[in-house]
Amino acid sequence: MAGEVSAAMGRFSLEWLGLPGLALAAALLLLALCLLDRRTKYITFILDPFQYQLVIKNHKQLSFRLFSNKLLEKAFSISQLQKNHDMNDELHLCYQFLQGKSLDILLESMMQNLKQVFESQLLKTTSWDTAQLYPFCSSIIFEITFTTIYGKVLVCDNKFISELRDDFLKFDDKFAYLVSNIPIELLGNVKSIRKKIIKCLSSENLAKMQGWSEVFQSRQDVLEKYYVHEDLEIGAHHLGFLWASVANTIPTMFWAMYYLLRHPEAMAAVRDEIDRLLQSTGQKKGSGFPIHLTREQLDSLICLESTIFEALRLSSYSTTIRFVEEDLTLSAETGDYCVRKGDLVAIFPPILHGDPEIFEAPEEFRYDRFIEDGKKKTTFFKRGKKLKCYLMPFGTGTSKCPGRFFALMEIKQLLVILLTYFDLEIIDDKPIGLNYNRLLFGIQYPDSDVLFRYKVKS
Repeated sequence: MAGEVSAAMGRFSLEWLGLPGLALAAALLLLALCLLDRRTKYITFILDPFQYQLVIKNHKQLSFRLFSNKLLEKAFSISQLQKNHDMNDELHLCYQFLQGKSLDILLESMMQNLKQVFESQLLKTTSWDTAQLYPFCSSIIFEITFTTIYGKVLVCDNKFISELRDDFLKFDDKFAYLVSNIPIELLGNVKSIRKKIIKCLSSENLAKMQGWSEVFQSRQDVLEKYYVHEDLEIGAHHLGFLWASVANTIPTMFWAMYYLLRHPEAMAAVRDEIDRLLQSTGQKKGSGFPIHLTREQLDSLICLESTIFEALRLSSYSTTIRFVEEDLTLSAETGDYCVRKGDLVAIFPPILHGDPEIFEAPEEFRYDRFIEDGKKKTTFFKRGKKLKCYLMPFGTGTSKCPGRFFALMEIKQLLVILLTYFDLEIIDDKPIGLNYNRLLFGIQYPDSDVLFRYKVKS
């Protein structure tokens, strides 16, 4: 299905976007169903990437808070944030523990958790073992993320993690429906699953965990300031934070692995880069788990980072949404555009990511797309002008994902370990597409899975 859709500040063809016209129409309809109510009549889409700065510049008039609070209530049953802006502000301050020195501490904890998982399980795989790629990625990412942020349960930890993971994945499978206006009672058992997870993440149960991260400790302190200790809405907040920590990291890890497995030239280039870094730091693979890389060293792996960025470019279908707090005139090069109080302004980055003027052959995976002359490439052009925004999987402005550094480092660490210690081969060498069930809400899941095999290098 081809055609054109008119929107503020631009027009775009449904065909070149690379997203089927019906799917895009469904995405826009879903957006309307999710967000429009009696007070909201119009959505203004900003399609020109040179005008994205209008959203950032007018952050006071174009607010993310109302939209995010509505989403948090629908998805996670968090109601107090809409009434208590002070708590909201204090919780946002906790994000400082996801960067800088606090991020280094998290990475150290993450490496120890990775070591435990790999030494106790995967490093014993001396002969070929076959697995489906998506469950493999989701199992590792969920366990590593949860134990790094929330700590460990010393008794029956594996059973606790596996049950929580299974319930979480069932909950996440219905996420797009949860944030719509569909009554939760019509979504099967998702309400009871959500209640079970929230209870699992209550203050009483999390008090039994050992090894809390700074970011979790700070959030718990804020929550206990505004709720009584027994209030289950504390668990709802932790469910929201857990979802933000893993729901997009899992499919990102999947796509990065999938493209590396299907593209031997990418796998060889990334492995060579990792080997050179290990040699330059005097490290080598041996028995056990001796590798240790700092944040700066992981940042230096530009080929690995480019591979991850390219996977994100091809799989990210998130949307930046802002609520118009007051009548506003947006002044652009092409003219002035008036938006009304109570309406919405939206940016749909896949239009940017799939633009052939910016990215040559945008439908293709090219592991070195974000490398230029052996360095990170940050210059991309449209209409002969340099773009400030060219890759937006993490959103922009006030809603930019605060955990993006943590997520990227987690994926880098995990890929370094897998490519250093294991032989990896794809069995189902087939092209797979995106499952558009999560349109507007981040990284898309695959529409099918693939088999691969792995074993410890001799």
